[in-house]
Amino acid sequence: MSSISPFHIAIPVHNLDECRTFYRDVLHCEEGRSSDHWVDFNLFGHQLVIHYKPKSEDDLHSNPVDGKSVPVPHYGVVLPWDTFQEFSKELKAKNIDFIIEPYVRFEGQVGEQATMFFADPAGNALEFKAFKDINQLFAK
Repeated sequence: MSSISPFHIAIPVHNLDECRTFYRDVLHCEEGRSSDHWVDFNLFGHQLVIHYKPKSEDDLHSNPVDGKSVPVPHYGVVLPWDTFQEFSKELKAKNIDFIIEPYVRFEGQVGEQATMFFADPAGNALEFKAFKDINQLFAK
């Protein structure tokens, strides 16, 4: 593949109105089509759909990575380096409660990347990351 195509992801939320406000007003996602049970958003050029689902009592799971507890499952997007830096500053200014604060992994190595994790109001874990050199996205 020579280019990355937009993806589509659908996630469950038990609080549609609260999540709609979060994605639209906090993350600045442009709202698209909607109904009483779902809302489309433009998440950095990708289609995100939040769907109403009654609240689950399932326990959250995590895996250890770099000495941090990475939530599983999670979703997100890879941003350009400068966009990530600006976005993380905006989130900090909005007092987002990070699961994992923004930090750089593999600094000075192949695959150097910035990453951060936080949750939406329904508890869905989001990861946003950026590669210092996007050509190393799949480097080993």
